[in-house]
Amino acid sequence: MKNQKNIKAYSLLFFLAFATTVFAQGRKTINFDANWQFTKGEIAGAEKPIFNDKSWRTLNVPHDWSIEGPYDRENPTARGGGYLPAGIGWYRKTFKVDATDANKLFYIEFDGVMANSDVWINGKHLGKRPYGYISFSYDLTPYLNFGKDKTNTIAVRADNTIQPASRYYTGAGIYRHVRLIAVNKTHFKHWGTQITTPNATPQKATVNVKTEVENNAAAGTYKLQIEVVDNTGKVVKSSESKENIAANKTTELSKEIEILNPKLWDIEVPNLYTVNTKLYSGTTLVDNQSITIGIKNAEFRAETGFWLNNKNYKIKGVCLHHDGGAVGAAVPLGVWKERLQKLKEVGVNGIRTSHNPVAPEFLDLCDQMGFVVMDETFDTWMAAKHNGEKGYNLYFKEWWEQDTKDMILRDRNHPSIVIYSIGNEIHDDLSYPEGYKKYKMQEDVVKKYDNTRPVTMALFRPGNSKVYLSGFAEQMDVVGQNYRENELIAAHEAHPSWKVIGTENTHVINQWLALRDKPYMAGQFLWTGYDYLGEADWPETTNNQGLFDRAGNWKQQSLQRDSWWSAKPVVHIVRKSDNAGAGFWVSDWTPSDFDTYDNAKVNVYSNCEEVELFLNDKSLGSLKKPADDSPREWNVTFEEGTIKAIGKNNGKVVTQEEHTSAGKPAKIILTQSKGTVANNWDDVTFITATIVDEKGIRCAYADNLIQFSITDSGKIIAVDNGNIINHDGYQGQATRAYQGKAIAIIKAAKDSGNISIKADVDGLTQGATTITIVSEKK
Repeated sequence: MKNQKNIKAYSLLFFLAFATTVFAQGRKTINFDANWQFTKGEIAGAEKPIFNDKSWRTLNVPHDWSIEGPYDRENPTARGGGYLPAGIGWYRKTFKVDATDANKLFYIEFDGVMANSDVWINGKHLGKRPYGYISFSYDLTPYLNFGKDKTNTIAVRADNTIQPASRYYTGAGIYRHVRLIAVNKTHFKHWGTQITTPNATPQKATVNVKTEVENNAAAGTYKLQIEVVDNTGKVVKSSESKENIAANKTTELSKEIEILNPKLWDIEVPNLYTVNTKLYSGTTLVDNQSITIGIKNAEFRAETGFWLNNKNYKIKGVCLHHDGGAVGAAVPLGVWKERLQKLKEVGVNGIRTSHNPVAPEFLDLCDQMGFVVMDETFDTWMAAKHNGEKGYNLYFKEWWEQDTKDMILRDRNHPSIVIYSIGNEIHDDLSYPEGYKKYKMQEDVVKKYDNTRPVTMALFRPGNSKVYLSGFAEQMDVVGQNYRENELIAAHEAHPSWKVIGTENTHVINQWLALRDKPYMAGQFLWTGYDYLGEADWPETTNNQGLFDRAGNWKQQSLQRDSWWSAKPVVHIVRKSDNAGAGFWVSDWTPSDFDTYDNAKVNVYSNCEEVELFLNDKSLGSLKKPADDSPREWNVTFEEGTIKAIGKNNGKVVTQEEHTSAGKPAKIILTQSKGTVANNWDDVTFITATIVDEKGIRCAYADNLIQFSITDSGKIIAVDNGNIINHDGYQGQATRAYQGKAIAIIKAAKDSGNISIKADVDGLTQGATTITIVSEKK
């Protein structure tokens, strides 16, 4: 995948500081992440090439300086930004370009800069983009210096000083990847290729390729070559044609390719193809690009909801903010992969990008893993929201059209995307027809650049805004509503031709039943898949409504959701933490005080036909599966020992779970999310340290300080414990256990060898493990 070059590799390829470049035929894409100079604060003259930045910190991007902290109740980001810092950050990078490339066009692409970014090349201002979530590109060509004795300096100023700018954590700085692109004067336009599959069946598919060629040279005749390559590397179909391309114009070329017996993309088997498009002048390669696609047929139907390749699915989705917990907004792809794998495990098949464009490689991962995506533009239009009064509402009027266009052009080839959303709980007046005009103008821009997918928005209290009665909702492709499922059900039943979807939902059972029992409900997106930074009141720094916490620990709601959404047999035991049904749900059999804990309220979440509960091998009885999927309940007189639940189908045991009372903390056990890691920015492994007793049982109330250490072949990029009131920060090598556990996120620092990780707690036996560094896949 793009953006996964190892830092060493980029330095060898390009820009060790003053390296020169020599470009071969066609397009050259250079990872521009390495060796930036960075400082915080307003710096006069930092955009000028002659500015001396030697005292600045040298780092690689993506980089989020806000997550470095410290937490402070007085930080102006306040509850929305999780009480982490805001301000101005400057980035600078110096490089050379060989004189032989003076006839090339050079562009710089930023996947995201938070926020209000200004970019200069050699002191020339290239532009400003207020929206920190949007990807953008600038033409460097007119201002570059070519030759081995001449340097170029790019400077970026990112400013999120004006607060509160968001209701949730944004991060700060160049927090996504950067690339330098060199092309010939005749080239494929940036984001100018759209690939669609209007007819897709297991027997035959049509692949339509529309591509724009930008010609800044003389007119000529060119050869356009298109290859469709399957996931084994086999060319399954190719096409060649001669094309007359006019001078100093952009020309659209369109080709239709038929694929026999295609491997369709779907949730269960996400088959992917690569479309290689090449442009030749004679035998000279002028430009080339590769785009990953999936061949599929997705649609929403009023009576029966969502269909993919003529199979009816319920979209079992979650909303996700863009932060990765301890790593902030600069999220290695390995963090997302770990998170999405856990969401898959509980049966999640859909993601809503709440409430903004995400990093492009996140969508690549959804393509690869088989998630359907609701791709969303904005959290606000013109009306402000509480705790984010100085957010995108300040820029919407001037920037909405450009930002919407750029998101659609960038994202439209991703097979995972099945629907667009153009707003979340918008507080603007939505009265019809005036309020609808704001919706329609955005929908029109989406459809102009991609008319293959429906458009929705997450309606906010539609009963109050009267959008179900005014005529607004009936104009929408798909009616999306946050919460209040009964209103959406009533609206559909009053208007059976409406297509409907829950755009934001809580974890309670009646909201699940609204999806399960109503065929027309296309899906729902839980708030949220993971706990996220911000939108919390001090001393809390993290919103804890996720299925999983920041550190990836299972919670009561993920255990229950597993029993509702998972296809595998499931049984999970939880108990109330305090006596006689008081406290919160926990997944252990170790009360904080054995002497006062007598009456244990126990729930078992299961999709099995029958569950039998045992305490110290004595049966407490069996319960059948309730028709409404509610948990099976027992009131248990507590005894120290082991509680066990056995799930049965057709009278046979298919799964079981048990919890055993823990003794005193004795040692640390380290486990790995995976045993290998490659030396690149995006690859990580999670090391979990668990404090256990002599028998290896987790000590659920242990909160000891855990000190991690690592050999120089690896590095700890963050530590965390998932505790929403922890203010210690994530950048060190120590953190307190929470519910007996903590994590360290590990990267490789060398290209080969092993990484040894240890965890120490005073008075306990040390934990240790080893990770193998593997060669990066090419």
